[in-house]
This record gives sequence, C-alpha cells and structure tokens, in this order.
Amino acid sequence: MSMTTGEGRRPPDVSVVVIVYNDAERLPAAVRSVLAQTLNAVEVVIVDDHSTDGTHETALRLAAADPDRVRVCRLPANSGGCSAPRNRGIEEARAPWLMFLDSDDELPRHACKSLLLTAERTGADFVTGEVTRLYEESGTTGLWYPDLFADERVVEGIREAPEFFFDHLSTNKLYAAGFIARHRLRFPEGIHYEDQLFSARAFTLARRFAVVPWPVYIWHLAADPARLSISSSRHRIRNVADRIAVARMIDTFLEESGNADLRPAKDRKFLQHDFRLHLGDLAFRGPEWTGRFASETVPYLDGLAPEAVASLPRDERVCLRLLREGRYAEVRQCARGLGRPGIAPRHAVRDGAGRLYWGAHLPAAGTEAAADLDITEWRLGEQPFAGGRIRHEIEELAPDGPLLRVRLRTHDPAGLLADTAGTPGREDGLAAELWLSAGGAAPLKVPFRYRRTKPGEPGEPGTAGTGTGTGVTGVTGAEYTAELLLDPRRVPLRAKGFAGRRHPVIVLTRHGLTRRDPLLAPLDLRPLRTALPRAGPLCGHELRVACEERGAGRLEFRWRRAGALRLAAGLAPRLGPVHRRVRRLRRRLASPRLKAMVERELWRLPVDRRLVLFEAMEGAGYTDSPRYIHEELVRRGLPYRSVWSYAGDRSSFPPGVPLVRRGSWAYVRTLARAGYWVDSHGIPSVYAKRPETRYLQTWHGQALKHMGFDTPELRLGGEERRRRHREMVARWDVLIAPSEEFERTFVRANHYTGELLRCGLPRNDVLVRWNEPAQRDRAAAARHRLQIPDGRRVLLYAPTFRDGLRGSGDSIRVDLAELAEGVGEEWTVVVRPHAYDRFTVPPELGHAIRDGRGFTDVNDLLLASDALVTDYSSLMFDYAALGRPILLFTDDYEEYSGGSRGTYYDLPDIAPGPMPATTAELVAAVRDLDRVTEEWAGAYARFREMFASRDTGRESKAVVDRFFEGGAR
Repeated sequence: MSMTTGEGRRPPDVSVVVIVYNDAERLPAAVRSVLAQTLNAVEVVIVDDHSTDGTHETALRLAAADPDRVRVCRLPANSGGCSAPRNRGIEEARAPWLMFLDSDDELPRHACKSLLLTAERTGADFVTGEVTRLYEESGTTGLWYPDLFADERVVEGIREAPEFFFDHLSTNKLYAAGFIARHRLRFPEGIHYEDQLFSARAFTLARRFAVVPWPVYIWHLAADPARLSISSSRHRIRNVADRIAVARMIDTFLEESGNADLRPAKDRKFLQHDFRLHLGDLAFRGPEWTGRFASETVPYLDGLAPEAVASLPRDERVCLRLLREGRYAEVRQCARGLGRPGIAPRHAVRDGAGRLYWGAHLPAAGTEAAADLDITEWRLGEQPFAGGRIRHEIEELAPDGPLLRVRLRTHDPAGLLADTAGTPGREDGLAAELWLSAGGAAPLKVPFRYRRTKPGEPGEPGTAGTGTGTGVTGVTGAEYTAELLLDPRRVPLRAKGFAGRRHPVIVLTRHGLTRRDPLLAPLDLRPLRTALPRAGPLCGHELRVACEERGAGRLEFRWRRAGALRLAAGLAPRLGPVHRRVRRLRRRLASPRLKAMVERELWRLPVDRRLVLFEAMEGAGYTDSPRYIHEELVRRGLPYRSVWSYAGDRSSFPPGVPLVRRGSWAYVRTLARAGYWVDSHGIPSVYAKRPETRYLQTWHGQALKHMGFDTPELRLGGEERRRRHREMVARWDVLIAPSEEFERTFVRANHYTGELLRCGLPRNDVLVRWNEPAQRDRAAAARHRLQIPDGRRVLLYAPTFRDGLRGSGDSIRVDLAELAEGVGEEWTVVVRPHAYDRFTVPPELGHAIRDGRGFTDVNDLLLASDALVTDYSSLMFDYAALGRPILLFTDDYEEYSGGSRGTYYDLPDIAPGPMPATTAELVAAVRDLDRVTEEWAGAYARFREMFASRDTGRESKAVVDRFFEGGAR
C-alpha cells in the first residue's frame, strides 16, 4: 500500500465508483459502507446518472461531509443503464486500484483492505471475491456461485479455470487501474447486462487473477416489485434481447482477439446461467411471450457449441427442444420441474427398443428431437418409492361454503404407486394425506383415497396406452385422481396468529417410508380470498389462496392478521421492551440450569426403584444397546416400568412405550425419580445423579479415534471444561466394556474408575445371531423397505463425520456415480451417513443408490447388507460380529490420522479388509470380493479377536442379570 507523502492527506489506494439514479434513500448507506472500510485510504466517486429526485442533493451533502474522500459528478442526461456512469467513474478515479458499487448495495467492512492486500501479494491484474445476496423480503442471505469461491487461489489466465466466466459481475472485484487503462476496458453503452462483456474481456485479457473465498460485496435483492433491478426484470423481452446481444458481443471479442477456443466455456455459461434464468420462468409466461422469447433465443442457441448444449441437464435439453419446436404449452409444463428432480413429467412414452422419451408421443427415431427428449438415463422404472419422480397437480380448486373442494391428479410415470394405491390402511399399502401448516404449528392432515384412471377413459389425458418393459410401446406408468375437502379454519395457528405464506404438500407413506412432494397449482388459478373467524378475544385472519408466482408454481396459502390480531401486531413494536422482558423470563423458567436446580429439589421425594429411564443417542429413537436391554426386560416380564427419552421423531418407538421429551419438565421429573438410568451417549451433564440411582452407560461404539481427555477439546481446553467432563463421567455407576482394547483406550481416556461389565454390546446380539429366523425376517423387511431388486446384493456405505465439517456432506467421499456404474447390476449401494452429516441421493443415481437414513436402528441395515464400506467409523467393530466383508475407503487417511483429533491405531496394522484410496480401487475390490475375503481372512480373524471376542449373542441377558435387581429371576 502507498504511504503518506508527508504533505496533506495521503492519496487514496482504492477508488470506489458508486453509480446512482433516483436512489436518494439508499445512497447514503452505500457511501457509508465505503467510508467505514478498515482501509482508510479510499475515495468515493459518486456518479449521478442525471437523477430527477433529490439524489444529486443527497450526493452533494455526502461530499460536503467528507470532502477529502467523496467527490460527485453528474451526467448531463440520463443514460438508461449502468455503463455510462461507470465509464465516467473510471475517468474520474485517482487511485491505482478501482472498484464499482451500486447505490442500492454495500461493501463489507474489510472488503477493500483484504482485496488490496491479496492484489499486492499476488501481483494479480484483479482480485475477485464472494458475493452475499441479501433477500430483503425475508432477510435471508445466500452466496453467489459458492463453488467458485471455495478456496483462496491465484489463476494464471482464464484457460486454467474457464468456469470463472460464470463470475460475470463487475462489482465483486478490485481492478488495477493500469490493467483497465492498458486494455482500454470500458462498459458497452446503450445496452443492459454490460457487466458480462466487461468481465469476459477482463478474464480473457488478464495475465493473472486472484480469488478470495470471503464476501466482498453485499448485493441487495429488493422485495418491492416496483424496485426490481435490471437483472431481476426478466419479464421484459427487451432484457432477453439485451442478453443475446451482449452474448454476441462477447463472441465477436473472442473471435477477434484470437480466443475462439474459449467459446465452449462461454457458451456453457450462457446456457447454464443466462438462458436458464429465463427458462425457469417460462412456466409463468403466456404463449405470446414465450413465442417472442423463442424468436429471440432459438436462432442464437442453434449456433452454440454442441459440447456446451450436451452439458445441459436432461430436463433443460427437453425444454430447449420443446421451445425449438414451438410446443409452448409443454414448455410450461416442463419448466415447472426444472431443478426439482422429484417432479415427474406428466407422461413418458417407451419405444419398442425400451428407450424412454419425455411426453405422450414418440419422436421420430434417429432425429435430434429423439436425442433431446430421450430420458432413459433417468431410469424412472428403477427408482425406489421414496426417491422416484412423481407429480401432483390440482385440476380444480373451488370454494364450498367455508371449505375448499380440491380435485387433484397424480401423474406416476415411474409406477411408484403401482397396485397399492387406493388401499390406505393395508400393511403393505399406501397412505395419502395433504398436509398444511402455518406459523410453526403442527400441520393439518387431510387423508384421501386415490382412484386410478383407466386406459382409454374418456377425457383423461395420456391414456393412449401403457407399457413398462422393453418391446412394449406406449405411455408408461399410471395416473390417479382424488377429491378432498380442506377446511382452512382447522389449520392450527398460534395464539398470536400468523402472517406469511405456506405451501401444502402431499405426503405418501408406504413400507414405513414417507415422501413429501409439492402440490402444483393451475398457473391460471384465480386467487381465492376469505376471512377466517377465530375463537377467543384475538380473532380473525384474511386468507388468500393462489398459485405462487415463482419456482414450480405450487399452491400457496397466504395468511394476514385481521381485526384485533392486526391491531395487536401493530402494537407489538411499542410493547417491545415488555415483550423482551417476558421472553427473557420465559427463557429463564425453561432454562436447563433452573431445571437442574428443580431436579435436585425433587430428590426429596423417594426414588422409584422400579422406574427405568432409557435414552439412546441423545434421544434419537428406539435404538442402540438400550433398546435390546429394554426388550430383554420386557421379554422376561421383570417388574420394571420403562420410560424412554426422545428428542424429535417418535415414530421408531413401539406402541405403548411411555415417552418423555428430552429436556422437558417431565424428563426432569423422571430423571429425579428413576432408580435406573440406561443410556448410550450421555444424559445432559447439567443434571446430577442422585446417590440411590444407578446409571448404566452402554456407550455407542468402540474407539478408533481419540476420545475423552485425549481429544484436543479437553486436552487443550480450560480447566472448567475438563471439570464438567469429569463430573459427567463420575455419574456412571457401570460401564459396558466390550473388549480389552476398549478398556485400554476409551476407559483410560475418560479417567473412568467405576465398575466395568466385561461383555459385548447388547446391540450386537442380533448380529451374532443373524442366521436365526427373526433376524432373517428383519433383514428381508429392510430390503423390502429399501426396494432392493431380487437377486441384488447390498453394499452398505457408512462413513463417519469429519471434525469441523459437521453437516457439510463432506464425509461422502466415494464417487457414487463411479461406484454405481462399476459394481453394475449385481449390487445396490445403501448410503448411511453419520447422524451429524447430511446426504441426498443424486436423482440420476436413484436406480442404484438408496438412502439409509430412514432407519433409526442401524442394525436393520447391517443385517440386510452383504458387505460394509466405511472409513473410520466404529461401525466396523460391530460389523465384525456378522463375519461379513469390511472394506475401508480411506482416501484421506494421512490427513485424518495426522489431524488434531488423531487415532489410537495405525489403521493398516489392524484393518480387517483392504483400504482402497480411490473409487476405482474400491470398485475392483467389490467386483472381486470373494478373492478379497479369502486374502484378508487372517487379518479379519485377528480384528474380531481384538474387538468382538466378547460378543456372544447373549449380552442383553448378561447385562440384565448383572445390573438390575432381581434380574436373574
């Protein structure tokens, strides 16, 4: 950075050009965001595009308040865009570095300094950074192309990273003024989307550019439709024409500058960004507008690089084909499902060779249309119930007094509902409901029954034929209709009422699996309005029912408070201090600290020596070793009363089992009175255990990675944190120790000195006894629920989470597409990520990949599987009880084992199976699994001896015998 010269104020390091037109209200915030930068040596150049309101006077006041850093210039006439004022700003700027800012946006406080430091360190011609998109209506934020800005990097020319053509904004960059001057970079005047040409030229001409992963620009997206930005005004045909014109200008520049080889990368950006933005809106455009859009875009699209067009997702290629052929009504239908892989086409048709095509009519064989409309790759007929495509549409919505009469049609080209539709209540049947909620309250659930439309039924679309197999030509799948009455008055609302939008969903349940899908409204639905009475002193809402004006066009319910509720909401700001005090009081009354104090007071009551509190995995459900101990108590008819803790979903618990919500007052009372606690993770540390209560800690797995006081959090943490951990462990009266290794690692690391039950984990009993009829039935039920095709083997992929990356999905390190293709038709892969992580089956892999998260007890998946792929999960120790193959996908082993957490073992020394580091190696091992199993038999036996020798299949009985009073009876 330049230094102060010693005379007067130091010259600016960065000039920020702020362009403005008729925005007197927002301009001060934009300018203040520059003046408040941690880099003091900045100047603001305000360029007024000949505003007609008080903007110019506001700009002059801002300059008068800080004349050393703020200057104002005004164009003699309005230019109608952003180019002319930005070009004028380039001429007026005095600093060696330059940024652009719109008057309705802002800069984060450290933007200029962090960009400048990066520019000086890297020698880049410009530095580009992440953008925070602020949605003013909701107050939520999102990031601009986060994948581009995942890491800090220096790029030696655009050919090294052509994906940066997607970063076409000019405002998230710091430019060297010399770079702009040397290449005479200017914005094209008289046209919108000027950023795109400017940025494409900058990226192409730059010798080097740098990328920073932090936000350097705050882009405000207005809630008021009257204040939409140019880029958000996609309903204007002129804007479509400008996008095409700018794209042609970029093409000309690339040709004339000798960079024609970059056209495919630029075309890919045009298709996946510019064209895609409008494509998603076509559902809400009429035939005339769509026709004009086609006349503007199709001639240009026909000249794009074929490889760019081929890179489009299949549903976008379908839309493009329909647009080219003038099938505008079908374009609207297709556009509603773009980017929403759960929404099916209304119809799909199969040819005699088994190829599947979008729509109800076969395209001519061998044509470009057939190639574009071919959706065979979706493998619709091979998808599981919970992951396949389906489409719910309202055919009629009409008022019936205070009720709404709904007629809906469900399109099921994949045959997901099959013959079980219309038989809710059957064990193997389908239950269908419409759910509608508001304001965080429980949803209103309206059950209904389907009626299957018959082929050839008069007036029913898409029934020209049926076909589901190779060699059969015709429309696939089926359609169903249903009618129901919806009473909006029954939607639960909280006492203070509700103001906002909600969208009903169709919830289908079968085989214990549930799917929730959107309900699409007619695009021409005339909005319905009604007043909703409400009992009590605060009463009244106004309700508007319509088709949402964006996205897929779902049915939308919008509540507004009316009458006394509206008055109360209007008074709320004036009563803010009172409300805040009330909220603080309520929080204190519900705080864990207060509950812990009350729990200690409840010790005055006698302990109930027959009451057992069970908790598994912090209340996750009916699972882990506590489940099997509880079942042993029930099986033997022992005189204990069991109460289970739950934290969320209660569906996994057997009927009739008493439940208390974890952390509730009922939970506190149960903790204080119970004679026994049985837990697999940790009763919240804030609660003390009374001396008379016996606490059995089963723990939820053996230790590979460091635990307890061996972890950085406790080893390097403060004394207070270590004290809390010691007190938590000291509550345990008995700890199950499933192996000598567990005693050497986990027991020692937690400084546990209490009684040990040296036996296997009760949860592993069913694994040891996997060949018994009950366990075989359980495995078959899991396979049935997962819809594993007959004859397929099941490969369970169950990785653990990575410290610091919880919820990121980064634990899924296997390339699932490569794995699915590599193991062919013999295997189905079931993915079970750690509870701390997230996962969604890629829609194109639904035929080969299943989501195993719906099983509360992982033993269902272990029993149903034929082999396990994990990495560092303790699940490997349990799986050894089954004696089935274990493969350890450890592509990041050096990083994981050498990280701050660390492991107790060098995994290669104890591994029960191979440790592939690439998906290709994993595929090879799975395809030759018999040889791999034989080769690793000795290592597997040693592994079982180390970690599973105490698993006998009778551990639940042993625990009950040794822990509970009278357990031997």
